[in-house]
Amino acid sequence: MLLALPVLAPLPPLPPLPPLPPLPGWHAALLLAPVAIFLLIAAVSDPSRAGGTPWRAARYATTIALACAAAAFGTVVAGHSALGFQLRGDKVGSVGGLLVTFIAWVIVRHSASYLAREPGTARYLRWLMTALAAVMLVLITNHVLVLMLAWMTSSFAVHQLITFFNQRPQAAVAAHKKFLVARSADVCMLAAAALLVRAFGTLHIDQIAAQAARVPQLDPSAHVAMVLVTLAVLLKSAQLPFHGWLIQVMEAPTPVSALLHAGIVNLGGIVLLRFAPLVSAAPIAQTLLVTVGAFTAVVAALVMATRISVKVGLAWSTCAQMGFMLLQCGLGAWDMALVHLVAHSLYKAHAFLTSGGTVRRALIAGLGARAKPPRPWAVGAGVLIGTSLTLLAAVLWQQQVATEPIPHVMWLLGSIVALALAPFTYEHTRKFGFWRSCALYATAATVPLLYFALHSVAARWLQTPPPTPPDALLLIVAVAFSLLFLVQSLLAMSPNGALARRLYPWFYGGLFLDEYISRYTFRLWPPPAGRVPGVRLNKNGNGWVTQ
Repeated sequence: MLLALPVLAPLPPLPPLPPLPPLPGWHAALLLAPVAIFLLIAAVSDPSRAGGTPWRAARYATTIALACAAAAFGTVVAGHSALGFQLRGDKVGSVGGLLVTFIAWVIVRHSASYLAREPGTARYLRWLMTALAAVMLVLITNHVLVLMLAWMTSSFAVHQLITFFNQRPQAAVAAHKKFLVARSADVCMLAAAALLVRAFGTLHIDQIAAQAARVPQLDPSAHVAMVLVTLAVLLKSAQLPFHGWLIQVMEAPTPVSALLHAGIVNLGGIVLLRFAPLVSAAPIAQTLLVTVGAFTAVVAALVMATRISVKVGLAWSTCAQMGFMLLQCGLGAWDMALVHLVAHSLYKAHAFLTSGGTVRRALIAGLGARAKPPRPWAVGAGVLIGTSLTLLAAVLWQQQVATEPIPHVMWLLGSIVALALAPFTYEHTRKFGFWRSCALYATAATVPLLYFALHSVAARWLQTPPPTPPDALLLIVAVAFSLLFLVQSLLAMSPNGALARRLYPWFYGGLFLDEYISRYTFRLWPPPAGRVPGVRLNKNGNGWVTQ
């Protein structure tokens, strides 16, 4: 019954933003240049041609694309957002374009050394450039159909990259799972496009948002369309229980994992940001985002703590972070969703590309003495310290910098930051003396202060109004993350206790959600087992055995 409460209270749409001026030709050229450059490199990377892969051309191309994206970003920062030629030169697209081209610049250079002696690198480069071009098109288009086709193309290209080592059975299974999930999302997007045409008579995103802002509530067709868009985003963002492909895609080359986790999975957030005025007026879509996002964030965080493999742990971390980002979208905190998306992309690209060093550091840390479990009083003190630091940061920011009251959503998200600071404080306080502990607390206080600062800066830049979600959604988030902290604290205080022994198999198995989903979906559409020599599918249809 709790999940139905937000549906009973329709929400007013966001106030309309001022219309964008016409897009000059030179600005349109800046937006299209990365797409054209990536497609050109994909065209010249001929897999049938003998000889080396044109890595040098790819390096030059990504450098030029990054320069064009930086110029487009600078143009928008200077206040020249514009619209035309079916393109959007706005703030969200410029931030995403700069982020994608920078990650592409890094991944191409890493791939050149990582795959230096591997056969088939020309095919790898072709599909990598195709995926990057499609992602850039998602960021700059103003047409729903183009957005849908570009999003679909990026999925097909990533499918080819995932199966780069096509002799590996798990790679084939992961690619098949992703194919099924992605095609289901594509069907949702296609149906949503048809409903948007019926409701608004156009597929231009700016015209759809303008018409939606002029009506007191969304047309039923538009409401259903937003629910379908939300379902597509949940599917492609690896939210539970359709997350298995993201966990098993570790069989792909490390640069592919970095691209997938730092760029492709995040596209769902960009799509939601494009439809932000409509999603904020669709209570069912908001409820889906909050409930599924909160469930995924909590479960994935608990599962991640049981994993030893660095890359698998990073994959579960991506599930959790995407859940939290979608939760922010459901609460209407669009500014923080964009900040979260950028921060997560940069972090995950670095984490995957340096995963070898992470493994070495984890091995070295494992050789040292294990820390003693915290006492209940230490956990309570950590909560008190984290809450005090967050409250102090909020008060300081409100009195010294902010001109408007901090929204309730930011107080809730700040409380989650406070709970995240608690383990940090009680784990390190025992190691330090009084003065070093004071320095530690002063350092920790900068985290919530920076969080509120980023909210204020991003909200002013994006011109987003204060979020006003239903109280029931706030309650769902508060209960979910309170339970997460409670379970994590109990397991930390008694890592070998009865509760830990009982919960560990379930968390290690991810609540076995992927096994259930794979079993039933593979009965309807089994993986192409014949493509992997010496391997066949088992009787349950949810695993591989060697013949």
